[in-house]
Order: sequence, then structure tokens, then C-alpha cells
Amino acid sequence: MNILDKIILNKEREVAERKTYLPTGLLEQSPFFNRTTISLTKELMREDRVGVIAEFKRKSPSKGIINDRVSVEETTSSYVKAGASALSILTDIEYFGGNSEDILLSRKLNNCPILRKDFIIDEYQILEAKSIGADVILLLANVLSVKQIKQFAQFAKTLGLESLLEIRDKDELKSINEYIDAVGVNNRNLKDFEVNLSQSFDLVNLIPNDFVKISESGIGDTKTIHELKAVGYRGFLMGETFMKQPDPGKACADFIKEVNEYKL
Repeated sequence: MNILDKIILNKEREVAERKTYLPTGLLEQSPFFNRTTISLTKELMREDRVGVIAEFKRKSPSKGIINDRVSVEETTSSYVKAGASALSILTDIEYFGGNSEDILLSRKLNNCPILRKDFIIDEYQILEAKSIGADVILLLANVLSVKQIKQFAQFAKTLGLESLLEIRDKDELKSINEYIDAVGVNNRNLKDFEVNLSQSFDLVNLIPNDFVKISESGIGDTKTIHELKAVGYRGFLMGETFMKQPDPGKACADFIKEVNEYKL
């Protein structure tokens, strides 16, 4: 059993438990449940922004503890101040050290799109995402069936949420449907966590231009951002590059400044 299989098994137990002590009726009573969401895709299409989606992630299965010394409030606020187009916040507890409270705290401080980064396997989690103030959910093509992805993305639309479909190879392109808003190519293999940036370059022209394209993981230098932009990517999901630094917000600000000053 690989790490992804273990994560999904644990997620099934976690969701079942959450349903018992936080039923959907309570989720719908959240003060955030009826808020108007902020569009990630519109934000990424802005010409005055680099398109960085800055991630808050305390740990990962492959790296262990990355940074558990900074607060989510300070870090996410500094990301936005640095010029990040959006936030990505891990809410998986067991393997990534996150929780729903991280989004709740960030939502109160930041007026930008927030991606709930988790392993969505149940519509309950989509309701939960809405209730904690998220604007976007992540759907993984290597976890969900084509039918589930369409069902979940359609359900998200009824709540005003956008859906980011994450793919790893050309076989997963079949998971794209009319309810998806953005397609992300994960350069990290979630089964063995190896990183290969060529994934983004190999798949970009196979993704229909109707969808905003996002490159995820393994991005650490300004030249790569410009190369990815040149082939059609509008968003760049970055976590460890910032989080491994003592001050992630400063690292994000320095990076965005470098991207803006870089000359090919």
C-alpha cells in the first residue's frame, strides 16, 4: 500500500467521524456559508499579478515537518501583502498537520481566493469547505472516478465554489468536464512524491484553453515561472519554497519581486 492509499483510508475514517459530531445542518449555519465567494480563475487572469498561489503547509508525508513554528494568520496575511494571487491551505490533519480552523482564521483576515487543499472524497467535505470560508476545492483525478469528479464539481457550483482539477498524466485528461474551472498539473507524484517539472510542459497543450491552467509543486526559481507562463500557465501553486524559510511571507515577497524583475 502506497502513501496515497493510506491517506485515503484515513480520510474515509476522518470524514465519517466529522459527520457524526458536525452534521450538515450545523455546517449550513456557519456565518461563512452564505458569503459570496471570490473567483480564483478571475484573479489568476489579472495581468498585474504573477499568479502565485501561496500555500500554508506545516508538514508533508515526504518531508516531515516543514515549518510548524509560524502562525497561519501571520503567514497568510504576509503572503497576500507580498502579492500572492490566492492562498492554498492544507486541512488534512494526520499527514499535513492542517485543520479547518486554519482556513477559518485566514478567511477573517484575507480578502482573496482560498483553496481548500485536501483529499475530497465526499460531498460533505464540499459543504464543509463552504462553511469555513473557502472559495475553491481541489479534486484529484488519481483519487476520484470521472463520474465522481463531475458530480462533485457540479455540486460545488451550486454552492458558488470553484473546482480545481488536479491531473498527473494524459490519461487523466478524461476527468475534465464543463463544471471544472481550472486544471492543475501536479509535478509531484502523490504515490512516491518524486517531482518532475516536465509534467507541466508535456501536458499544457493537451489541456483545453477553456480552462485556467495551473502548475503545482516543485517550482522554486523565477526562470521556471516565466517559462511556464510562456507556454500558457496562469497559476503557480507554491508551498515548500516559502514554508521551509523562517519567514515564509518574506520569502514569498522576495520571490514575487524577483519574478517581476526577471528578464528572459
